[in-house]
Amino acid sequence: MSKIVLATGNQGKVKELANLLATHQLEIVPQSDFNVSDVAETGTTFVENAIIKARHAAKITGLPAIADDSGLEVDALNGAPGVYSARYASDITENPSDDDNTNKLLHALKDVPEEQRSARFHCVLVYMLHENDPTPIICHGVWQGSISHSKQGDQGFGYDPVFWQNDLQLSSAQLPRDLKNKLSHRGQALAKLVKKLTKVSS
Repeated sequence: MSKIVLATGNQGKVKELANLLATHQLEIVPQSDFNVSDVAETGTTFVENAIIKARHAAKITGLPAIADDSGLEVDALNGAPGVYSARYASDITENPSDDDNTNKLLHALKDVPEEQRSARFHCVLVYMLHENDPTPIICHGVWQGSISHSKQGDQGFGYDPVFWQNDLQLSSAQLPRDLKNKLSHRGQALAKLVKKLTKVSS
């Protein structure tokens, strides 16, 4: 089984990606197992941030690395919170929790009508064979939805309780894990990555 380090300190992401990759003979080891510190996400795009994180983890561990940078884009907020999704409420509190970020988002949209609450999750996954890999594999997944008026469900993490799937009449925090893995931005990006990785290794 091939060992790949996952460049994130976010336990929700570690769990989700490990579940998604378990069936592909790829062992995902979180960077915390190697005492890899978080690196400053100084990029202005999801792609830049994912490359920064993958390169950092590959450099310190000597292993191939997968990094994910993802976020929520809300049309009524001109694409915010975007690359700042995890730090959206940092103007209110120093280390914002999922609840802090979600509450700020709901407040920002409190007067926005239903038809203007469209949003999408983006996930960019980057695979680097080593820290100087000149051709990292980059995969992008997008999950369309809208922002509900209140939190619903207790599965998932991040903005899941307010990310509404109109066709299912459920928030992403109410979806069974298998269904979420199939539909989600991360699931889509990962399906593309697995396809490319199996081509590379065959």
